[in-house]
Amino acid sequence: MRLHPFRAIRPAPGHAAAIASPPYDVVSRTEAAALVRGNPESFLRVSRAEIDLPAEVDPHAARVYARGRENLDGLLRTGAMLRDGEPALFLYREVMDGRAQVGLVGCVHVDDYESGLIRKHEATRPDKEDDRTRHVLALDAQAEPVLLMYRGRRQVDALAAAAVTAPPLYDFTAPDGVAHTVWRIGDPAPWLAAFAAVDVAYVADGHHRSASAWRAARQRRAQSETRTGDTEYDWLLAVLFPAAQLRILAYNRLVLDLAGRRPDEVRVDLARLGRLTAGADPVPPRPGSFCFYFQDGRDAARGGWHRLELPEGSIDRGDPLGSLDVSLLQDRVLGPLLGIVDQRTDKRIDFVGGIRGTRALEARVDAGEAALAVSLHPTTVEQLMAVSDRSQMMPPKSTWFEPKLLSGLFVHPIA
Repeated sequence: MRLHPFRAIRPAPGHAAAIASPPYDVVSRTEAAALVRGNPESFLRVSRAEIDLPAEVDPHAARVYARGRENLDGLLRTGAMLRDGEPALFLYREVMDGRAQVGLVGCVHVDDYESGLIRKHEATRPDKEDDRTRHVLALDAQAEPVLLMYRGRRQVDALAAAAVTAPPLYDFTAPDGVAHTVWRIGDPAPWLAAFAAVDVAYVADGHHRSASAWRAARQRRAQSETRTGDTEYDWLLAVLFPAAQLRILAYNRLVLDLAGRRPDEVRVDLARLGRLTAGADPVPPRPGSFCFYFQDGRDAARGGWHRLELPEGSIDRGDPLGSLDVSLLQDRVLGPLLGIVDQRTDKRIDFVGGIRGTRALEARVDAGEAALAVSLHPTTVEQLMAVSDRSQMMPPKSTWFEPKLLSGLFVHPIA
C-alpha cells in the first residue's frame, strides 16, 4: 500500500473543538444549520456551505461550492486554520464508550483505488459523486478523509503504541461524548515501510468521497500537459484503521408504505418465512433474525415489534453476499412481499443509522411517516472484507461505522 505524507490544512491550536464537525452526509441541511448557530468556525460552513445561503438556493448551485471555498479561505485568513509548511502523517484516536480506535492519517493513491488495491463494497450514486467532485475542484482540496481499514499488522501496532506517548496536537471531547486526539508523526519513513507490506485496504466509510477524489484527479490529469502520477491531486486523503478496532452498527430500514397491503397480511407472509414472535425485543439477537415494527390501526394489540427468525438451514453461509442480513431482507421480504426492487432508487424506503436506536424507528412509524420499521443485526467487519475480496457490492446502506471521523481536522490541498 502506497502512502503519502501531505501538507495539511488543519486547525490552529485552541480551535480544533470549534472547527471539528460531523461529516457532510450524516446531517440534514436543517441539522447542519442548527449545529453551526453561534459558531462561525464550524467546518460545516465549508462542507455544507448551503447553510450560509437562503433556503431556496439549490444545494448543488455553483454559488454553494464557491461559498465553501470562501469559508475555507476565511478560516485560513483569520488564523483559525493553518497550512503546514512540511508534509506529515498523523495519528488520530477516537474513544467512544471506553473503546478506542487509532488510525493513521495520510494519503493513498487514486490509482490503487482504481485498480482494486483499495477495495469497495458499495455502489455509488452518480449525483452524490457529482456533488463531491465539484466540491473538491472548487476548494482545490479534499475536505474530508475517507475511512479505510486493513488487516492489522504488529509492526504498525508497535509504531502507533510508541507515537501516542508523545504530547498531542489536539485533545478534546465532542458534544456527543466521543474523545478525539491527534498526534503529528515526526518521522514518516518507518510508517511508509510498514504499510508497504499491507496488501490491500478496504473502504469502510466514504465511498462517494473516494470516487469523487478519483474523478477530480482524472479531470486534473486531462487538463495537465505533464502527468507524473505523483501530483497532489493523485493522492486521496484517508485515515487507515486496523479492521479489528472498528465497530459496525446496524443500518436499519423504514418502509414508507406496504404497497396497498394490510399489516396483518404482511405478518402472515412473514410467518411463512420462519418463526415470527410478537412482542419481541426490538434488537435482533443474532444473524438471520429481524425485528419488524408495525403501527396497526386495525388491531392495536397486534402492532409493535415482531421478531422473525429464519431457519438457519435456509441460509447459505458459504455465500458472503447472499448470507448478509441486508441481502436476506431484500431477497425474502422487501422484494417479494413489498415490491421494493432496488433500494438505491426506490423512494418508498428510508435508512436510519443504528446510532439513533430503535426508539427513532418507532417514532417515525408512530408519527405516520412510515408504515413499517425493520431493525437489523449489524454486518461484521469480516463479512465486509469477504464481500469486497470477491469484488461484489453489498446492498445500499449495509454498514454504519461509529464513531464517525470528524471533519475539519485534516484537509488535503490538491493544488
